[in-house]
Amino acid sequence: MNYQGVFFDFDYTLGDSTPAIAEGYRLGFAELGLEPPTVEQVRRTIGMTLADGYSLITGDHDRSRQEVFYRTFQNTVGVKGQGQGRRMMIEGTVLLPGAVELLRALRDAGVRTAIVSTKPGATIRSIFAHQGHLDLLDLVIGGDEVHHAKPHPEGLRLALEKLGLGAEQVLFCGDTVIDAATAQAGGCDFCAVLNGTTQAPAFQPFPHVHIAENLNDLQSWLEL
Repeated sequence: MNYQGVFFDFDYTLGDSTPAIAEGYRLGFAELGLEPPTVEQVRRTIGMTLADGYSLITGDHDRSRQEVFYRTFQNTVGVKGQGQGRRMMIEGTVLLPGAVELLRALRDAGVRTAIVSTKPGATIRSIFAHQGHLDLLDLVIGGDEVHHAKPHPEGLRLALEKLGLGAEQVLFCGDTVIDAATAQAGGCDFCAVLNGTTQAPAFQPFPHVHIAENLNDLQSWLEL
């Protein structure tokens, strides 16, 4: 393998927080007097910012209502939550099959690992700490730790800077076209991982070096 670093998105790339995210949407919609979205509607928003996800489902782009939704989500399952919803997010999130094995193989090969996600950094670190695998990550850049959300490459560039790597040395892996566009904007190679709702044809317009069916496929392709 020629890469010195392999960076990842989180949701539907390495982990699955669907039940907690769906609960946050349900509570946020209830606060606004809206019918709860279906789990499948919520699944199609995962990888977006909360404001964009709310607007995708409702067609409502009113910033004040986006803010009510965002605040309710964060106060229940998000970074400001302290009760059952927050426990659901941290303890109920599962790492996808092959995630631990892939990250461990990368660590053993001396390859630097990072997560660049729209999910808050503290949430991702808490999930990995709860699972006992925080040591498998060199760095986490959450959406709350940058000014511009993906596909803007700020988070990717920040990770490169912090780990002392050039874009040409790094593979970025993700499950959405947002991730593909982020890698393109940041100058990194991209590998799609088909763990989420985005199908392989959607990635064809974007530069990519591989489309992996799952994380085991990705590990095999990396020859780890």
